[in-house]
Amino acid sequence: MVRPTAQVLTLLELLQSGGTRTVSELADRLGVDGRTVRRYVRHLIDLDVPVESVRGRYGGYRLAAGYRLPPLMLNDDEALAVLLGLVAGRRAGLLATTGAASETAAAKIRRVLPERLAHGLDAVLDSLAFTAAPAGATAHGAAPGTAPETAVVLPVADAVRHHRPISIRYTAADGRRSERTLHPYGLVAHNGRWYVTGADLGTGEDRTFRLDRIAHARALPGSFEPPDGFDPARHVLAGLAQAPYQHEVTLWIQGTVEQIRARLPASVATVATGAEPPSTGAADPGAAGWLRVEIRAERLDWLPPVLASLDRPFVIERPDELRGLVLALADRLSASARADRLPHDRNQ
Repeated sequence: MVRPTAQVLTLLELLQSGGTRTVSELADRLGVDGRTVRRYVRHLIDLDVPVESVRGRYGGYRLAAGYRLPPLMLNDDEALAVLLGLVAGRRAGLLATTGAASETAAAKIRRVLPERLAHGLDAVLDSLAFTAAPAGATAHGAAPGTAPETAVVLPVADAVRHHRPISIRYTAADGRRSERTLHPYGLVAHNGRWYVTGADLGTGEDRTFRLDRIAHARALPGSFEPPDGFDPARHVLAGLAQAPYQHEVTLWIQGTVEQIRARLPASVATVATGAEPPSTGAADPGAAGWLRVEIRAERLDWLPPVLASLDRPFVIERPDELRGLVLALADRLSASARADRLPHDRNQ
């Protein structure tokens, strides 16, 4: 009888995850019946894999304690996830190990990958830019995006690396679908989402597209030259700060660009250094050091704590709703500062 090797290897991976797996659970995961699961188990035992049978109500199969696992096997998605995790952790300074350790770990994974996949992952790592994590990562109030498909990431990264045009099938935020031809300049990972930015040949404009909204990407014949000095990460951040959202906020903040950017990064706000501030009774925006800040956001509730953490004088130009939220936060902070005991203190 010919045994489906892929199913047997999947069974081994399930058992390697630890614990006892019931026959019904394994059958559901593999898409087979219980008799087939038992046949796959016998095949693993024939290969000297110590699979133990556990009897009883919660019985099933498990690997023998202390069994030395076979060499690591990764599919395309898993290999991409591991390598990107190493690279992202190293660039963000999150790894407890030394940079050399993460580099050697990545090299070991590359050595055991098929040549096709290794070249594809190299293209991703070479073309991908990471932005700094903003303070208040969900500042715009938008829902987090889903992870892009590896079948989309690899051809887009290859096109970026080799300056090749690509055809993409894209679904916009409003649900409209379109076919587009793109000269991709770069891949950018920002705030849990992936973006590709480049020239949209249909509109003649530089555009940015979310990879999780691309259903299909296909390389096209030919090549192109990206513009000199183009910074994909900076272009994506500037585009996000100017994207349409439910609320348009205008503030005047007294401070330097660096002080403002510490809490309102480029992906969240635009800072105009040459604007002429108005005069108000609450403060004097005509004084030196006042900068005009514009923000577009889906929600406003995150902004009062951010403004408080700036610890800089500010004036709200619009909207009035934000002014009310800031006053409400100030009242809560003031009440908490005046309190000298718990609300339900029995000793009061």
